[in-house]
Amino acid sequence: MISDLPRDVTEEVLSRLEVTSLGGVRSTCKKWNSLTKDDDFIKKHLGKNQGRKVVMLLDFKVYLMSVDLLTPPSIERIGKLVSLNHKDPAPAPADGVEISNIFHCDGLLLCITKGSQLVVWNPYSGKTRWIEPRDSYNRFYRYALGYSEKTNCSLSRSYKVLRFVDLYDPSLKRHVREFELYSFNSNSWKVIDVNPDWRIGFYQRGVSLKGNTYWFAEEKLVGVAPGTEISDLRDFLLCFDFTKERFGRHLPLPFHSFGDHSLPPYTVKIWISSKIEPNAVSWNNLFLTVDMNPLTGFLFLDNGGSFFVDEEEEVAVVLDKARSKFCFTHNIACIIGKNGYFKQLDLGGGPNHIPLVSSYVPTSVDIM
Repeated sequence: MISDLPRDVTEEVLSRLEVTSLGGVRSTCKKWNSLTKDDDFIKKHLGKNQGRKVVMLLDFKVYLMSVDLLTPPSIERIGKLVSLNHKDPAPAPADGVEISNIFHCDGLLLCITKGSQLVVWNPYSGKTRWIEPRDSYNRFYRYALGYSEKTNCSLSRSYKVLRFVDLYDPSLKRHVREFELYSFNSNSWKVIDVNPDWRIGFYQRGVSLKGNTYWFAEEKLVGVAPGTEISDLRDFLLCFDFTKERFGRHLPLPFHSFGDHSLPPYTVKIWISSKIEPNAVSWNNLFLTVDMNPLTGFLFLDNGGSFFVDEEEEVAVVLDKARSKFCFTHNIACIIGKNGYFKQLDLGGGPNHIPLVSSYVPTSVDIM
């Protein structure tokens, strides 16, 4: 029987499978289930599946995508990662639940369903952890997934979910301010005391790095002198430190997002930081400057703009919506580079939901 093969042969065969096939492998027998969760196997699996893998949210479904930016570039679906059924406790995906937003950290995905439920999912192990909110859901909530750790060992990491809202809710006719933190260890929420002098747009997803999350933030309009122009308000990066459980200081940006008249109106600039920590950042690398006017005639959506860069190929991949004269039509990926390099790939789908992309590296972290 194939399950009786020597371990080295079994590892060689199974390590060639895609991540999305491992759920079926684990259900075959206990031996394979244990083998595919072993750290040595994971390293071999990553080695056999070289190339960039990303996670994309397209039309309320989450897919693992293989990205090849060499000529001709391609972005292909490897498999659907998320199609969860809350009523079924089994870890195997099942049709039924649509996802409205995703947040990545350390190989784990925090998914917000269209039904306003929260689930953390490890695509590699196939395990899920549904999280019950402390109170009712607000459509303006922002989320982040992160961890605190006492050492550099991944086994010591304590995973947490941040959920917050701070704005006037027209449906409730009052200002709503709530900041709370969920701990995987205690399986409970707690309120954290935050009195922000900043605002984070509801469409800002943040980026996870070393367990913390960074957002583009802006100075609040409250208390601003009459006659002050929006272009005079400060913008900056803001980090939530999951170890200290608090927001850091305002981190300077290498640009000003409003009123930069030194650039043509359709110009996209991408900077890469040389150092970033919760309370410090350095910028010395202007990665890319592209005038989109001769390429597409429009800028990327300001409430989307989900993107990633390939420093080796010196290109950026930005997810967006194709436009007709009167409406959006389908999902696209725009590959932009130096000297006017531009390629557009059709990702399919419908006109409504903004496509999103996140990095992805498989992990064996147990979230149960």
